[in-house]
Amino acid sequence: MEFSRDDLPVGTPVVGMVGGGQLARMTQETAIALGVQLRVLAEGPAVSAAQAVADAPVGDYRDPDAVRRFVAGCDVVTFDHEHVPTDLLRELEAAGVAVRPGPDALVHAQDKGVMRERLAKIGIPSPEFALVADVAEAVAFAERVGGFPIVLKTTRGGYDGKGVWVVDDASECTDAFAAGVPILAEEKVDFVRELSALVVRSPHGQAVAYPIVESVQIDGICVEVTAPAPGLDADRAAKAQQGALRIAGELGVVGVLAVEMFEARDGRLLVNELAMRPHNTGHWSIEGAVTSQFENHLRAVLDLPLGSPAARAPYTVMVNVLGGDVADMHKGLLHCMARDPELKVHFYGKPVKPGRKVGHVTAYGTDLDVVRERARHAAAYLTGTIDE
Repeated sequence: MEFSRDDLPVGTPVVGMVGGGQLARMTQETAIALGVQLRVLAEGPAVSAAQAVADAPVGDYRDPDAVRRFVAGCDVVTFDHEHVPTDLLRELEAAGVAVRPGPDALVHAQDKGVMRERLAKIGIPSPEFALVADVAEAVAFAERVGGFPIVLKTTRGGYDGKGVWVVDDASECTDAFAAGVPILAEEKVDFVRELSALVVRSPHGQAVAYPIVESVQIDGICVEVTAPAPGLDADRAAKAQQGALRIAGELGVVGVLAVEMFEARDGRLLVNELAMRPHNTGHWSIEGAVTSQFENHLRAVLDLPLGSPAARAPYTVMVNVLGGDVADMHKGLLHCMARDPELKVHFYGKPVKPGRKVGHVTAYGTDLDVVRERARHAAAYLTGTIDE
């Protein structure tokens, strides 16, 4: 059945989101509140967002015909992921489709090599890097930055630690080049912790910055986020926010931009990754901020005034619920909700697989140690790591 606007109230904005993951699913909640009709191009009939969005046709984001059919009738198109081919997005723009963020911005989140070169050009501090074609070039890069270990990354397609290798010598470089894709070599930064600067920008240039958060990664997967980052000097926090806002402006980003950073042991703040969509390090904002990242993303792509990003509580902690041995996590709700009536739980409608992000929990309050314990306990109980 083809999509029709005839049954919608007059003036209802229609936003198309390519990708049916949990980001699209969580966007639907705020779309309902704003009276926005969200459409989702889903990977399958039972993916996360398709369970929550009535209009979720199934199609391949790499199929030009499927994408063209999907965008028909949409006022604006945005993304649950950054993988839609850039050439296809340029074709849509040329046909008059509002694509936000546009392909000229999005390519910096799609291709790490392009991102690194552009950030260097505009003077944004980042790790030392080089595009390398083979093991010999990787070894030469290591010698230039003081020796191994170094980090090798696929320029496209990597996420949650996939497509990333920390190598200690030349013999360990082979796997990175086996796939035959372009490889980015970077210095291995000695960092104290990882931070994330989340900003939102609208087409006419209004922008807001959320508090800088601390994120904890294990095996390349984000497991915990604390807002604001504890112990971060106000001047350094402001510097990180200003840097993220500058990147958003220079690249012409529309919507959410997440700038993941290293706080290096030598004092540098170095940009690690960019994401141009709602981001895992911004999930805390659903309960923890005046305006969630999902609402501000919708406001931005529709060119509406942006909402306040201010925190509602002194501390908010979000802990991801990762799949483990317990298939039915709903059984844990009775304990978690009875123990902590202020806890917030989000499940993504995904089958449990080891290491998969299947949900998250959020706690907030005035005592950081207490808030962290509450969130960590709930996530551990839901996954079966603890039983009391």
